[in-house]
Amino acid sequence: MIQIRFDRNNRGKITSFTMSGHAESGPYGYDLVCAGASAVSFGAVNAIYALTETELELQMEGGGGYLSGKVPEGLSETVYEKIQLLLEGMLVSFLTMEEQYGEFISVKS
Repeated sequence: MIQIRFDRNNRGKITSFTMSGHAESGPYGYDLVCAGASAVSFGAVNAIYALTETELELQMEGGGGYLSGKVPEGLSETVYEKIQLLLEGMLVSFLTMEEQYGEFISVKS
């Protein structure tokens, strides 16, 4: 199962996310839940960089199965809010996946 956690600060803003595990909803190369989760996560990370010129503090494991991202400190309020919007969109996408494929993906926020 893919487990996804979003951490928030005391103002309710997302400070980081962590994804771990494997969906195993189909054979290797045909796992649609895995492909969807990968597309959502890397799409959001790439959008943050492309639209705000900000790199999240990322950690990944070779071979897949783990990705974490942390919002850096010291950002302007404008950039920070853009990143929040993109991360909230990422969360909504994962929650939508969880509604349909809850046996393969779990989201905590």
